[in-house]
Parts: sequence; structure tokens; C-alpha cells
Amino acid sequence: MNYQDLIAITEQHGSPVYVYDAEKIESQYNRLCNAFTKVKHLKINYAVKALSNLSILKLLNSYGAGLDTVSIQEVKLGLLAGVQPEDIIYTPNGVSLTEIEEVAAMGVQINIDNLSILEQFGTKHPNIPVCIRINPHVMAGGNSKISVGHIDSKFGISIHQIPHILRIVENTNMTINGVHMHTGSDILDIEVFLYASEILFETATHFKDLDFIDFGSGFKVPYKEGDIETNIEELGDKLSKRFNSFCKSYGKDLTLGFEPGKFLVSEAGYFLAKVNVVKQTTSTVFAGIDTGFNHFIRPMFYNAQHQIINLSNPDGKERFYSIVGYICETDTFASNRRINEITEGDILAFKNAGAYCFSMASNYNSRYRPAEVLWYEGKDYVIRARETFDDLIKNQVSAPIFEKEPQLAE
Repeated sequence: MNYQDLIAITEQHGSPVYVYDAEKIESQYNRLCNAFTKVKHLKINYAVKALSNLSILKLLNSYGAGLDTVSIQEVKLGLLAGVQPEDIIYTPNGVSLTEIEEVAAMGVQINIDNLSILEQFGTKHPNIPVCIRINPHVMAGGNSKISVGHIDSKFGISIHQIPHILRIVENTNMTINGVHMHTGSDILDIEVFLYASEILFETATHFKDLDFIDFGSGFKVPYKEGDIETNIEELGDKLSKRFNSFCKSYGKDLTLGFEPGKFLVSEAGYFLAKVNVVKQTTSTVFAGIDTGFNHFIRPMFYNAQHQIINLSNPDGKERFYSIVGYICETDTFASNRRINEITEGDILAFKNAGAYCFSMASNYNSRYRPAEVLWYEGKDYVIRARETFDDLIKNQVSAPIFEKEPQLAE
């Protein structure tokens, strides 16, 4: 997919618009699988929360991926996309026992991350095997909002509470068929990940009926030229050797699981927007575009830096611009960024827009959410229509207190 293809998509489908390149998603999936070819059983469960469009779920399932879900709604989306229940793992946080029971009834793998629910579920449903999510107390991740394995995290059962887990398992006679961790996103240091893995291996020795060990994900992708990323090949080599060694000592060939989201879809995504106005102030040149953080919140929420390309003038002279949106508060995508000269009407492309972009979009300022387009084998397919005013109001109900009583003629 080239720049002209992207411009053509905006001409046909309008802007702003999200575009996903299926070929890149497939190559990332294959890259991860190829890094772990020395493991006998590998299971890649795509993290639905990154991008939950049904066509994306179907696409990844066609490659052989299962799904990692965090809500009953994501489970239902997966089933609707044709994913088999046994290929879905459900790892909620802070949800009710009722929701977990509803998901369990669907035949999905349950992953529990707190002692209270573990005991309640095991008491009522001792015959349903569950996985347990461990908090290894290892700090990893590129931002405090996405570091989830540290000691103050709300996620997982502390490794110091393993005796409590064992007591619950013994008292309920429930079966633990998997152990799981997720330390955080944007992991840079493989040695930190391997250190946390050792904690998970040690935890696994306490359970004799395991089928799998799930190492979560959080692999970092590059956001700009020269940016560092997780060395998947090195991780694959080192972790595969250690995993195979553990399986030998455990006496059983277990499945090695991962739950990548961003790694699979981030680089496949482009967010395209049109420049409405170029505004020169006393100190800054603003390029105001036809979108805002209601559609692309990562720069504001995570301080994420996304490369911005002027598709309409990719070879023009570079100037400094602050790229801002139309939301009625500070809404800055980039400050004083070197970009090829921008004029009103140009189309800008934000790279790495496949993960946590549409899935975190909103109707703030009563703006419509954009369309989503899948680029597959040289052709564009709309996989979500652009919203309309009817979509904006379809679930609103007018309170009867505002309905006037009919006036009687005198």
C-alpha cells in the first residue's frame, strides 16, 4: 500500500478514516510464530482490546490466532467472528462473578486474577478448569498507565499469595490448567521479561495439571525511524530454550501462549485526516485538521509519538508545524514537528494507528466516529461505516417531562 492508495481511500471514503493493511498484520503474526518454531505447542491469542473490528478478528483467526478477551462483549464478538470457544481466553479484572459464570457457560477458557473470585468460582464450579493470573511484581512497560505487573498494580494475584491459592485449590478441589502473567506494554528489556518468566515457571511447579503457560505480551513496536523495538527473534531463542527445559522437568509438553495486540496491528494502521486550516501565530505554525483526540487519543493520553506524513506533498520542503485537532480544549498531536510543507486541503497520515485508536474513539463534542477500511490484496474494503447523526441519537430517549400537554380550546 503506497501513499497514492491512501489518498485514493480518503477521496472515496472521506476523512478522517482509519486504514488497516492486512499484509502487515499477517507478516507480524508470522514473525512471532517463526521466532518460536522450536516450541512444540505455540498459541497466539490476539488481544481484542487493541482493535475489535469483526473483520480484523476474522482475518487473524484465518491465520490461526485465537483471542485474548477482557470482557463478555469481546467474547461475544469473537464468537460472532467464528472463533471457536476453546480458542478464546477471558482475562477480566474487577468484574462480577455473574459475568465470569456467563462466559464460562460459553466454553471459553477462564483466567482469574483475584483470590475472592477464585474461591467463589471454585466452590460453585469445581469441574471447570481455570487459569490464574499471577502478578510477578516486576516493573515493565513504557508508561505508568500500561505497566501492570508491579507491586501496586490492580492486576493479578501476588506471587506472595501462592499459599492462599493452593489452599483454595485444595479446599474446592478445582483444577488449575494454566498460569499467566502480563507485565506491561512496550517492553524494551528482554532480560526483565525473562526474569519475570522465571517467576512464572516457579509458580507453575505448584500445579500438576497444567496445559499451558501464558506469558502475556507487551512487545514494543517502533513509532518512528530508528526507534527501538522488542527483539522478538532474540526473545524467541532464549525463551524457547528455557520453556522446553521446563517442560522436560515438568514431564509434559505444555503450550506456550502469548497475547499480542499492538504487536500485530499497530504498524498495519494509518489514520488519515485533512488539513482544514494553516494558522500562523507569533511563535507557531498550526495545522488544524478535521479530527481530534476523540478519534486519536494516544498522543494526549499516553504521550505517544506517532510519525506524521504529508501524503499530499511527501517531497516538499520541511517546516515546523504543531498539528492540532478541532476539539474544544487542548488537542495537540504534535508540537513543532518537522513535516513536509503543509497547505490547506492536504492529507496527513498518522502511522501506527492500528492499535488503541478506533477502539478508544468516542463521540466527544458530538462528533461522529470515522469509517474503518481494510486494505486486502490490493483492494480497499469498508469494514465499518462512518457514523451519521442518526447513530449519534439512536439510543437517546426523550424524557416525557418535556412533552407538552395538548391545549384544550376554550
